[in-house]
Amino acid sequence: MQILALCGSLRARSLNMAILEAAKYAAPAGMEISIFRGIGGLPPFSPDLDYNLPEVAVAFRRQAAAADALIIACPEYAGGIPGMFKNALDWLVGSEEFDSRPVALLNVSPHAVEAEAALRLVLRTMSAPVVEAASRRIPIRNRESTAESLLADPEIRASLDGALGALRHSLLSRTEQ
Repeated sequence: MQILALCGSLRARSLNMAILEAAKYAAPAGMEISIFRGIGGLPPFSPDLDYNLPEVAVAFRRQAAAADALIIACPEYAGGIPGMFKNALDWLVGSEEFDSRPVALLNVSPHAVEAEAALRLVLRTMSAPVVEAASRRIPIRNRESTAESLLADPEIRASLDGALGALRHSLLSRTEQ
């Protein structure tokens, strides 16, 4: 089971990246999570570039194509999705490589609701089903948290394990159909 994790923040010590890194370490047996780290290097999306794709866009689409599902952790900026993250999703819209992958959403902010709603709207437009049982609000109040400290917190670890287990179950159910 190959999972592609996408972080909606470019901040060096992002809590969104920390939860994705924690998920990578906590992945259950048979699940491998890789984090795409080139989102900040994607140029502004333009359909004109589809015939001469930048290498970073090729790599992004290739990794999306190889994934059975995506996990997204995205902050809220100015009441919505950060522009560069929306740009990244635009690179997947309509691409054959994306092909409506299921998505789990991890929200680490106790107050961010607008970005999640906007993200759900974009994903619905992309025909990407959100796996509700695998989508979690995991509020992280300590801005200095790391993947290691998140994994050491029993409450956060239990929530993360529950999300990953639900994603695994959802993917196994899809393959049995």
